[in-house]
Amino acid sequence: MDILMQIFPGIFTLFDDPLVGAVRVALIVLGFVLALYGFKGKLEPLIMVPMGLGMIAVNAGVLFLGDGSTGTLIIDPLVSETDDLMQAIQVNFLQPIYNFTFSNNLIACLVFMGIGARSELSFLLARPWTCIIIAIFAEMGTFITLSLGVNLFGLDPAQAASVAIIGGADGPMVLFGTLMMAPEMFVSVSIIAYLYLSLTYAGYPYIIKALVPKKYRGLDVEFDMPQVSSKSKFIFIVVVCLILCLLLPVAAPLMLSFFLGMAVKEAKILPYQELFEGVITSISSMFLGLVLGTLCEASTILNPVVGVVLILGIVALAISAVGGLLGGWVVYLFDKRRGKTFNPVVGIAGVSCMPTTTKLAQHAAEEENPFAIIIPIAMGCNISGVIVSAIAAGVFVATISLVL
Repeated sequence: MDILMQIFPGIFTLFDDPLVGAVRVALIVLGFVLALYGFKGKLEPLIMVPMGLGMIAVNAGVLFLGDGSTGTLIIDPLVSETDDLMQAIQVNFLQPIYNFTFSNNLIACLVFMGIGARSELSFLLARPWTCIIIAIFAEMGTFITLSLGVNLFGLDPAQAASVAIIGGADGPMVLFGTLMMAPEMFVSVSIIAYLYLSLTYAGYPYIIKALVPKKYRGLDVEFDMPQVSSKSKFIFIVVVCLILCLLLPVAAPLMLSFFLGMAVKEAKILPYQELFEGVITSISSMFLGLVLGTLCEASTILNPVVGVVLILGIVALAISAVGGLLGGWVVYLFDKRRGKTFNPVVGIAGVSCMPTTTKLAQHAAEEENPFAIIIPIAMGCNISGVIVSAIAAGVFVATISLVL
């Protein structure tokens, strides 16, 4: 039997602790489902395929270690002592990636560079106040969840703020905010955030249909695309980056990364633009999904805080969707008084899950009116949502120490 345990430790460790073994099996099944749905395109394949395979590998590849405990040769997110960390980096497959790109927020900044390089500023400038108002309304879930986390679930303000950022529906922002405010919750919050963000494509259409009657979903949007030169847009990008970094220095890494991507696009530096949109986005997305998948092991799921994060995370995303659509209705009523038309569905794009919510808005409009084109203004709201969620996270990080 001892020989079999040494040859097939992955199987025998399943029986070492029945509860942990059952959770491992469940996570293996979940990993298979995520990878399969990513393959079919029902979930975001760039994240879900590596994440699903990572979950399968980390829960199947458990072995007996020299000290009699169990573990893997993939990653140990809890190691902190210098000697143990150096040994883990030399042994564990993904330990260097985790410590050198996740622990210092580099992975979040790389993703933001790619987002910035794919963002078209003209859509935001077409109706800036509309985009800003909707984006602010779409942060409703963040602030309500912060209050619920502190007052209802007993989290301290830093922990509640880390979970509340899920409401912004911006994955890199969740990584950044959690590491800055509640690093002890990084693993559970990050995993749940990305799992939930992958499900927005399935859940948000029902919220849209519940809050926007059919006759309004097919409305077209009136707007004039301003003729703004690349020089003016470039100066705007530089000035906004300066102002936001000056006001929120703690969020400067993310601001710099996002606006650098936008600046490269407007400056037409094609080698950098191709690098940001292609190589950097692809590599960072792949390692993001893979590392998050390998962090999703049984011990993480059995942590009691996971249940709280599960509840607050879905509440935050749902309320943010409602808030964004409420902002869409506010703009609709304001435009109606001026004799213009506006589609309230655009409000869902204020939730900064880019470009998912933009696609959802356009799809909801097309279902009722194949000729409705709302994607330009929706993309503007999406870009504004990214900026507003970054500001909200920066404010949380900068002020949370004042209430601790």
